This record gives sequence, structure tokens and C-alpha cells, in this order.
Amino acid sequence: VAGRLLAHGILPTPQRIDIAALFFAGHLHLSADQVIARLAQEGRPVSKATVYNTLGLLAERGLLAQVSVDSTRTFYDSNTRPHYHFYNVDDGELMDVEAGLFPLESLPPPPPGTATDGVDIVIRIRNRPPPQD
Repeated sequence: VAGRLLAHGILPTPQRIDIAALFFAGHLHLSADQVIARLAQEGRPVSKATVYNTLGLLAERGLLAQVSVDSTRTFYDSNTRPHYHFYNVDDGELMDVEAGLFPLESLPPPPPGTATDGVDIVIRIRNRPPPQD
């Protein structure tokens, strides 16, 4: 983990290593609060400011993708390849959707003086109520 952080120009402090190790261990979508809770459960408490700053730095350096599902909820995604998401508003789960399932060849041209930087798609879903007899 430390080597990967260094390779991206990030000083590998113990807290940064703990946070990055969560994401580097497998494919995850976690909010900052979920990172704080997981580290606390593992006996490695980290301040909220450190978590937010580290997640922002990891996203800025391309090690995590930042996914805003609404104006109040942001997840950090260890999958940095192009893809989209389903977001279950009932349970808060964020799931990947392969980019190839959404052909976007016909994007409108950006306004003059700008260039398209990326496309984010979050499809909000809900759990179906159980069938009633």
C-alpha cells in the first residue's frame, strides 16, 4: 500500500495507509462515514478531517473515483475504470454497471470554449415491495 501511494506522489502516513488499504483490498463503494466506522471497528480510529482529506487526495491522484449520488451523499469507489452505478435509495447500496451497457455515442457537443471531461450516470432504484396476497 505504501509503495502504491508513493508511486502516486502521496506521503504514506499510517492513517493514509489504513484508509487506502480498505479500498486496495477489494472492490468497494464507501462513504467517508463508512470508512470512519470500519476503521474504528478494526481498532484504528482516524479523525473525520483526516478521512475526508485522504479520500479527496486519493481521488485527485486517480486511486479512487468519487461518486456523488445526491447533494448530500458521496461515495468513493475503488473501481477507477469507466463505469456507471445503480444507487438503491432504500438501503444506500451503490452497485457498478458496465459502461458498455449505455452506448453514449450521441452526446451533445459541449458549449464553446469547453471540452467534455467525463460522464457520470447514477440510476436511482428502490426495493420492490413484497407481493400482497
